[in-house]
Amino acid sequence: MPATTIDYQDTAVEVHRLVVGPVDNNVYIVRCRSTGDSVLIDAANEHDKLLDLCRTLTVRQVIETHGHWDHIQAVEAVRDAGIDVAVTEADANMLPSYDQILEDSSVLEVGRLRIGTIATPGHTPGSMCFTVEGTPLLFSGDTLFPGGPGNTSFEHSDFATIIKSIEGRLFARFGPDTLVLPGHGAGTTIGAESPHLGEWIDRGW
Repeated sequence: MPATTIDYQDTAVEVHRLVVGPVDNNVYIVRCRSTGDSVLIDAANEHDKLLDLCRTLTVRQVIETHGHWDHIQAVEAVRDAGIDVAVTEADANMLPSYDQILEDSSVLEVGRLRIGTIATPGHTPGSMCFTVEGTPLLFSGDTLFPGGPGNTSFEHSDFATIIKSIEGRLFARFGPDTLVLPGHGAGTTIGAESPHLGEWIDRGW
């Protein structure tokens, strides 16, 4: 199995992280410690490594935070290996193929874990964040990073929309100790980022 970083663990869950591809994408595997079942967040790149992880950690499903190219390079390989791939309807046409549509405010069961979905459009129309009930975990994709929102200079991205998502769907709902695990780079917390919302709005990015 490729060497992963353990970003979080408690008695119920462990989070493995592998950095892949030319723009250093974070791939997360969220594993139920009771059953051994896992879900993989963003089949980004280096499919051989990801398939090895999928086999070793019993990945049952792949869920995509959004459809940008750097987050989906291994989608076809994991589907060919028999693992379902899920994405929001708004971003589905950005993927080469998929199996299921992710709905907002729903719950995915992975072993005994319950993973919540939060639609956070702005970086893409169908960007989505994920939580794990009973933990401080928030997987933010490219919606929220240390120091601000994700890039909105792309086609179909919108700064006002991502700010609305961050303010109303993340900062308003999660406490300061919530651990934010983004699609690239280091993690942060809601408490570290929320005081700076006004600065981000003023600077416009």
